[in-house]
Amino acid sequence: MLFPWELRESSSMAWAAIKSNKLRSSLTLLGIVVGVFSIIAVMTAMRVLQNSIEKGLSFLGTNTFQVQKYPVVMIGGPGHYEKYRNRKDITLRQGEYVREHARLPVRVGLETWSWGKVVKSDYAETNPNVGLMGETPDATVANNWIVAEGRGMTEEDLELARNVAFLGNAVAKKIFPNTYPVGQAVKIDGRRYLVGGVYQEQGSLLGGNQDNFVAIPLTTFIHTYGQERSINILVQARSPELYQETIDEVRSILRVARNVPPGTEDDFAIFSNDSLIKQFNDLTFYVKLGIGFISFIALLAAGVGIMNIMLVSVTERTREIGIRKAVGARRGNILVQFIIESVFLSEIGGVVGVILGIVSGNIAALLFHIPPAVPYDWALIGLLVCSFVGIVFGVYPAWKAATLNPIEALRYE
Repeated sequence: MLFPWELRESSSMAWAAIKSNKLRSSLTLLGIVVGVFSIIAVMTAMRVLQNSIEKGLSFLGTNTFQVQKYPVVMIGGPGHYEKYRNRKDITLRQGEYVREHARLPVRVGLETWSWGKVVKSDYAETNPNVGLMGETPDATVANNWIVAEGRGMTEEDLELARNVAFLGNAVAKKIFPNTYPVGQAVKIDGRRYLVGGVYQEQGSLLGGNQDNFVAIPLTTFIHTYGQERSINILVQARSPELYQETIDEVRSILRVARNVPPGTEDDFAIFSNDSLIKQFNDLTFYVKLGIGFISFIALLAAGVGIMNIMLVSVTERTREIGIRKAVGARRGNILVQFIIESVFLSEIGGVVGVILGIVSGNIAALLFHIPPAVPYDWALIGLLVCSFVGIVFGVYPAWKAATLNPIEALRYE
């Protein structure tokens, strides 16, 4: 058993040995730094992207799910896309059937869309990348679009198929840079609309702008572009307790409306904020697993390097070890000194690797203009692994030093 003052003395001697061999210690640290840096940099970048994506994927309102023809994430070979493409569109009539027969939801909204539109005002025009959304008032609420200026879409807009437009924040800023947009006229595909309102900014997702859209009444959209397109159904449950029951009810009603035979899988997709985030986390899990394995190999190689350097250190300090034993140092003192020296080397490399990894990983935050992240859990894991590597690969050199014969060690030249 070592007394506290003996442990303190061993730590001091280990630190002095590291400082006296700066070049060798630095080369030893390099392997640890690279191993820890690789995993922390990737995990930091993943955490940054994950935070951004989870925030961006939470675009639906509370207790809300969406039904559409295609799944949001399509995993599988080329045949999977053909499978989804060959599904029948969800028609307006089927959407209305769900609205009429569902009893559990607090609201059921319908929407459809078309991309690549140019929106013009008297002052400017957008690039041809704006999404035009045909919406019902309930769909705008379910999409969690909050009115910042003007008003929201009304049932009267829908019933009368008014030529009224509600702008995403980015579109409003682009085409009305110095003018209040509400009440102004815009043109889309040559058709004139009056701006009824502007929605609050939602931010970006992986560099993409979630505010680059215009919403018009669904009836106006269909009168202009026709019904030959699939409808999305947005459903908001009354409470979290009724959420799953509401999903089951809507699924059953839509299967009846679409004549899906019993025992066969749904020919439509249902997703929510939570399901999207879960799918993303499932995809990134294997990436993390692969990076963790590669980093483990790097740390293993670094551990072998530490062991070799420590063996060289034991050989160089054989006479010093003999003198320490001659004046009363016990085997445990020598063992602890060299293990502590090995752990110090690993931890210094680990700290440097963690700092460099966090800085490098947050470059993704700068590129995508999203808040930085610090993966405290992975930083702690990295430092613990470094301690483990230092102990495991320092034991043999420490044991070799501790078991040296003091008389032979004193004779060593």
